[in-house]
Order: sequence, then C-alpha cells, then structure tokens
Amino acid sequence: MTVNLEVAEGVGTLRLDRPPMNALDVATQDRLKELAEEAGRRDDVRAVVIYGGEKVFAAGADIKEMQAMDHTAMVLRARALQESFTAVARIPKPVVAAVTGYALGGGCELALCADFRIAADNAKLGQPEILLGLIPGAGGTQRLARLVGPSKAKDLIFTGRMVKAAEARELGLVDRVVAADQVYAEAHAWAAKLAQGPALALRAAKESIDMGLETDIETGLAVERNWFAGLFATEDRERGMRSFVEEGPGKAKFL
Repeated sequence: MTVNLEVAEGVGTLRLDRPPMNALDVATQDRLKELAEEAGRRDDVRAVVIYGGEKVFAAGADIKEMQAMDHTAMVLRARALQESFTAVARIPKPVVAAVTGYALGGGCELALCADFRIAADNAKLGQPEILLGLIPGAGGTQRLARLVGPSKAKDLIFTGRMVKAAEARELGLVDRVVAADQVYAEAHAWAAKLAQGPALALRAAKESIDMGLETDIETGLAVERNWFAGLFATEDRERGMRSFVEEGPGKAKFL
C-alpha cells in the first residue's frame, strides 16, 4: 500500500510509502482519503501524525500521470483530488505533519492540512505548480493564504520558489524546526501529549477554529457557543472541573 495507518499510544501515523519521492498519484490520493476517514472514526486513534519517512515527505503529484490527463479527465478528477486532502484537514482530532526533505506541490498542500507542522532543518517546501503552467489544485491557494496571509501566499505561488525550513518558519508555514533525525519523534511526542487530553473538547476547539476561519465572526461565535455549552454534558468536563477543584489545575486524567 502507498499509505499506511499505524497506531501506537493513541497516535495514528499516516505513513506515505511510495518511494523514492512519495509522489501523490491517484491511487495514493484515494488511499489517503480512506485512511484519514478511518483515523477519524477509530476510538483508539486520538491524535494523528502525517509522515513520509526519514528522507522525504512528499515531492508532489505524479507529473507523468498528470501529463497523460486531458481537460476532461481532470474535470472529473479535480474534486476527488481536493476531497482526499480535505479528508485529512477534517480529521476531528489533532493532526501534526512531520516534514522531512521535500514537501512540494501536493506535498506542501498535504502539510497544510495539519494543525501543526514540524520540519527538519534540511526540509524544503513550496508550491511550484506555476512552473508547469498550473496553480495548486489540492487546496494550496486557499489553505496557504489562510495560514500565512495573501501576500506571502502569492509570493510562493506566483514564483513557484522553494523555501528552506528556516524561512518557512519565518513565514509561518511551519511551526517548529528540529534536527532531521528528530522530526518524527518530536511530532509523535506532540501528538501523544494531546492524545491524553479530552477528546471531545479537542474536537470542539478544532472545529470552532476551523469553521470560524471560513465564515463571519458572528457565525463563528455561534459555533463556539454551541460547542462550549454542549461540553457541559460530557464526562470529561465533569472530570476536569472536579480535578481542578480537588487537586488544582492541570492534573485531570481523561483516559
């Protein structure tokens, strides 16, 4: 399989495995969607890491496959392409991308679907589609602009240039830069820590933030208000507040 889901300590790792560059062909896109939805459903998965291995995250789409597609074929495929990445973005649990080597084109777009991005100090990221006479088609024009702002997104998309990890962090494209041999360990530790938290509250926080960014503030506040009130019906809320009163802050156990 070109993508695998491995679960340990409450963390599900979505592992890309299509050497040498993890090119995201149609079969890989479909498999990614299938496993992202599975990770979202499974109770034993409480947080997710997206990882391409020690050498490369994902160098982009399979250009040879795309070259053979005409306009009609891409009209039929474009929605499925976006939906495979959106399935990752909509995993209702914390998601961290562990970025090694290249994360270009579709690879960068996949990293954008995570809530948090940890990159190797030798990583290179970018949206080079313009150099092929194209634009990003798996969410890059939308997610990148929301993450780093429209001007920075236009710089990267208009020029197609690659940025090294340090600049990516300055731009806000990645959140943390670590040594290459520590990327997965750091990502897994971040995810494992959140996997110990209150699952419904984390889901509520993620959905409130993400939906709020896609709408006006009044609608966003309504989403937040409904989730906030709804969490008062959960066992985790009872446990968290009881622990705070009896033991002090930060000592509640949610598993």
